[in-house]
Amino acid sequence: MQHSRAITKKSASNLALAFILLPREKRDAMAALYAFCRAVDDVADEDAVPTERRRVQLAAWREDIRRAVQNEPPEFIINQEFQPIIRRFHLPFALFDELIQGCEMDLDTLRYDNYERLELYCHRVASVVGLLSIEIFGYKNPACHDYAVYLGKALQLTNILRDVRTDAERERIYLPLDELKKFNVTETEILGSKYSENFCALATSVAERAKHFYQLAHRTLPAEDRRAMVAAELMGSVYWQLLQKLEANRFNVFGPQPVRLSKPHKLALILGSWLRYATGSTASGYGQP
Repeated sequence: MQHSRAITKKSASNLALAFILLPREKRDAMAALYAFCRAVDDVADEDAVPTERRRVQLAAWREDIRRAVQNEPPEFIINQEFQPIIRRFHLPFALFDELIQGCEMDLDTLRYDNYERLELYCHRVASVVGLLSIEIFGYKNPACHDYAVYLGKALQLTNILRDVRTDAERERIYLPLDELKKFNVTETEILGSKYSENFCALATSVAERAKHFYQLAHRTLPAEDRRAMVAAELMGSVYWQLLQKLEANRFNVFGPQPVRLSKPHKLALILGSWLRYATGSTASGYGQP
């Protein structure tokens, strides 16, 4: 597990942060899943590498994870570490395939016409990670599948709002084009990091859609599985607070640094999640009016 642990430790990801609340076995399993996700995402995001070369690399990752799932020897060290975990938690190839399809969308798609297309992307790159994660966390009620889908979409839409400027620097706009038109915001304005009241109204509308998914996740999580989902609930709390901070800044995300939560703020959220876990509280750290 040394490579997976090193990748997780090096990362400043909020996803990696949530592992702290898990017992050692599940923490290591999530580190291996995170390392795989990080590896395929990095392939897709390496703009200096020609697109067709990245496509070939993602195909190689798809084939290698297929070998790991089918009990054949994988070639990549990350998948070698991951293989016992895949077997232990019965992680299906179909979900890994769908995740890689999401990464492949980043090779071909720089714009999304509408929410239907954007939410397909969000499902593949975020909800699918949630569906894999709940197999590691363990659950009793199959409603956890819907919970993972809703929370994944909420988190990804929050990410998209936070990263508008950094995505635009790579010529990417994830905000749906029909929403840009609705709020009278042009692609040129976003690519040029031009903030306006129209952009604030657009971002507020996207934030309301994200809040809807947070609320669906909160309502859908079965009571009997709330303790098992403590790491996912921490993720929800962190990203909910991030969304609140973006909203407080009126979604002016065009400054030189992305909006982030401070370390003390994150530590407070970890403590709050742990206290809810320890006391068996059904309260949630997100999705409240």
